Amino acid sequence: MFDFWIDGRSGAARSGALTLPHGTVETPVFMPVGTQATVRTLSPADLKAVGAQIVLANTYHLHVRPGEDVIAQLGGLHKFMAWERPLLTDSGGFQVFSLEGFRKVDEDGVEFQSHVDGGRRRLTPETAIEIQAKLDADVAMAFDHVIPGGADEATARDALERTLRWLARCKKRHAELKKSDQTLWPIIQGGTLPALRTECLDRILEIGPWTGIAIGGLSVGEPKDKMYQTIDVLEARLPATLPRYLMGVGFPADLVAAVERGVDLFDCVAPTRGGRNGSAFTPDGTLNIRNAGFRTDDGPLDPSCDCETCTTYSRGYLRHLFVAGELLGLRLLSLHNVRYLIRLAAEMREVIQRGGDAFATWADDWRRRYQPTGEGVA
Repeated sequence: MFDFWIDGRSGAARSGALTLPHGTVETPVFMPVGTQATVRTLSPADLKAVGAQIVLANTYHLHVRPGEDVIAQLGGLHKFMAWERPLLTDSGGFQVFSLEGFRKVDEDGVEFQSHVDGGRRRLTPETAIEIQAKLDADVAMAFDHVIPGGADEATARDALERTLRWLARCKKRHAELKKSDQTLWPIIQGGTLPALRTECLDRILEIGPWTGIAIGGLSVGEPKDKMYQTIDVLEARLPATLPRYLMGVGFPADLVAAVERGVDLFDCVAPTRGGRNGSAFTPDGTLNIRNAGFRTDDGPLDPSCDCETCTTYSRGYLRHLFVAGELLGLRLLSLHNVRYLIRLAAEMREVIQRGGDAFATWADDWRRRYQPTGEGVA
């Protein structure tokens, strides 16, 4: 378990395979986000139909509701959500970050106000690991201190140091729990400051060994070029033998740019959030299905796509669903968007395996066609 091997290279881009207790994941891979043990509007059967290999669930939200003890009593997260393929749980660090004004960070952990019942709760590195152990996903993430994308050096340094101190505590607690069927991955922080990012990576590797590593604290308000520059700086120093997970990134152009820079795994709410708001990914860019021009369009949403939405329904019908406020429209566009990103990852994998400069050539051609209008931070 937890083996990773590279089976193709093209420039810095890699294709590989990650073995987890609930299956082998081929990379590059996009992970749909199942925040509350469900990917919004999509069933496990839908996810299998679009080729999802691994799903992410949210430690913070599941701790608040229904509680990790309830999930453990019902057989663990896989059984609870009827998903027998691999699962990854985040630590709750990002969700706590998003509760600005409702949380207090100290050395021990974070005290926050529940968005469900308003009650005061506390997360520490140890409790984040204990919760994830009860959820029983294949991969658990370390509890980190997330900061805004434009944070100054002093703020970034403070969060980096705390993240590393918390990481040591996470690793110790994970080892004490002796969960041989779950692995723990660390998260690189440091804002968009190259020296802090490389220092954080070097110090994380000293705390290891690890079976994978994540790049966190991006897609949180910083300019796109800063995100790409940060990945560039890390790519040259990241161990080639570890899978690399870029957290919270899921717009098509960002996936292409990150794979080009050696990233293997991604997650984001963008495809389902956009789908619920009438936004669809296509090879030419983002399309708003509410546009009046689609009222009598009898063509498919994306002629190149093989999902249920594109092989069954017309753009005119999909527009009607959104204008009429019908819930089916939310499901159908979410289904398509997730399938689009999974197909994109699979296409990149195939191109990488051609070797040489195949990926760079393909990526340039892809970018010439794709127009990423309206795609910001998810």
